[in-house]
Amino acid sequence: MNDRPVTPILDRVRQPSDMKALSDRELRQLADDVRAETISAVSVTGGHLGAGLGVVELTVAIHAVFDTPRDKLIWDVGHQCYPHKILTGRRDRIRTLRTEGGLSGFTKRSESPYDPFGAAHSSTSISAALGFAAARDLGGDAGDAIAVIGDGSMSAGMAFEAMNNAGHLKKRLFVILNDNEMSIAPPVGALSSYLTRLYTGAPFQEFKAAAKGAVSLLPEPFQEGARRAKEMLKGMAVGGTLFEELGFSYVGPIDGHDLDQLLAVLRTAKARATGPMLIHVITKKGKGYAPAEAARDKGHATGKFDVLTGVQAKAASNAPSYTKVFAQGLIAEAERDDKVVAVTAAMPDGTGLNLFADRFPKRIFDVGIAEQHAVTFSAGLAAGGMKPFCAIYSTFLQRGYDQVVHDVCIQRLPVRFAIDRAGLVGADGATHAGSFDIAFLANLPGIVVMAAADEAELMHMVATAAAHDEGPSAFRYPRGDGVGVDLPSRGVPLEIGKGRIVAEGGRVAILSFGTRLTEVLRAAEALAAKGIKPTVIDARFAKPLDRDLILNAARHHEALVTVEEGAVGGFCSHVAQLLSEEGVFDRGLKFRSMVLPDIFIDQASPERMYEIAGMDAAQIEAKVLAALGVAVVGKRA
Repeated sequence: MNDRPVTPILDRVRQPSDMKALSDRELRQLADDVRAETISAVSVTGGHLGAGLGVVELTVAIHAVFDTPRDKLIWDVGHQCYPHKILTGRRDRIRTLRTEGGLSGFTKRSESPYDPFGAAHSSTSISAALGFAAARDLGGDAGDAIAVIGDGSMSAGMAFEAMNNAGHLKKRLFVILNDNEMSIAPPVGALSSYLTRLYTGAPFQEFKAAAKGAVSLLPEPFQEGARRAKEMLKGMAVGGTLFEELGFSYVGPIDGHDLDQLLAVLRTAKARATGPMLIHVITKKGKGYAPAEAARDKGHATGKFDVLTGVQAKAASNAPSYTKVFAQGLIAEAERDDKVVAVTAAMPDGTGLNLFADRFPKRIFDVGIAEQHAVTFSAGLAAGGMKPFCAIYSTFLQRGYDQVVHDVCIQRLPVRFAIDRAGLVGADGATHAGSFDIAFLANLPGIVVMAAADEAELMHMVATAAAHDEGPSAFRYPRGDGVGVDLPSRGVPLEIGKGRIVAEGGRVAILSFGTRLTEVLRAAEALAAKGIKPTVIDARFAKPLDRDLILNAARHHEALVTVEEGAVGGFCSHVAQLLSEEGVFDRGLKFRSMVLPDIFIDQASPERMYEIAGMDAAQIEAKVLAALGVAVVGKRA
């Protein structure tokens, strides 16, 4: 079922310039071929399917009309870039998506000249495109700049900051608003041909007017759908639309699956635009693949699947995911305390808060792709007497750091940060790795920073955060399944700043912070076979540190090794600072730390990424032996 489809038109397209020789009829066939190729490829690799299927016609139209890579095409986030990769010389590698040594699941500058700007976080495309346009006008790289941004990404303040600046600068710039939230499906016949004639032949102002009036040509109920879309996204300001008040020429909405209409609009826009233009395109996520169209998330992210049925391969693990355990723990706290509320930034499913929403629909707030607002909104909830849990991926919390500092920590407000996707995350690669949160949070006064070693510990940390009202707190946990420990029905609050001894030993103590504890215990078994039985400690807290436990371990062991799934500057650095201030190093303690290396690690399996990072059981064992001065036989490079 996953065999490569026969695609005669696609076989003739090695790069976008090959599309210039195709007729519009052949471009329509090419779009069908690209859709089939995308479905086939993602069935093998897994990945973001629905977004790409929704922009197949748009991708074909942009590459057919514009001159990439001279013209800079920037995909916001990059979830939708698989068809783009197929058409830009990467078709032969498309079945390596999101695998070690393969294609990134997002746009990536080092991968292709057709990816002028890397992405994986949302709402950056307009800013980058404006930068390209300004550079062009100052004598930099020639060509147009085209940003394709979704309606969800337009909810972020950064997108409007960029549009405000673009309107002020009046640079020639194209922003294509890919609106897949309120899909309309006008019939292709008369409307499409009429708009094609109108857009192609009219002077520019008439072209704009025709696009604005196109809704009246739609039969009901399509007119109402289009009106709702326009009202939602344009808004009305005195004297014209919001976008026009920001200085943009507005065209739309147009049917993003009608290739004839897309080609006509883009050709006319390219020929006549003088300043910033916003083209509003209505698309359907998952378009053309029934299982994706029927899915709740429209096939946003999938594992490997059977093309015929859409059924995804089952995961091998029987343990629950950390995300689900967090949700269960939060629901248990909310059942006992009606002040517990949850906040997500457009990721209810990804953070497990969809489960919380099912149980407490009035106590969850999805603020859209707006992490800065999510943090400060949570601070307001806390100041108003609630107990907010702000659940955000580690990589996305970076976007709200100033708010964490200024609005939460300085005011000592008890916001609880549930930090999902902590550590290395696998197929999404460096852009989604949770590498820095320990360091950037643990240096803030008054915050409690925890990391769960397993899913039962996560339950306890949810309870600890719920009970802690003296200031902000954060607990981190990884992507994927737990280790299979028994779960309590409800977590028990931990004593703030107290770790636990997991195994007693001698000579060396290993302090683990987070889920590397499983690998530490494997390393301890291997060391015991060599006659070295380490003391293993689950630190639990990076801030405040368990001073007594750490200093006692330093006094009674020859060496101390710290292990954490984060960059330098986090747990290990705080431990080293403590030991230095207490004069422990003067007494001859051998201290080593294991942190993520000072590189961005590309996509691979999480296990392979931690091997690359030097943090698997074998390398923990080698680090301990080296600290003790024991020769390592057959050490891996």
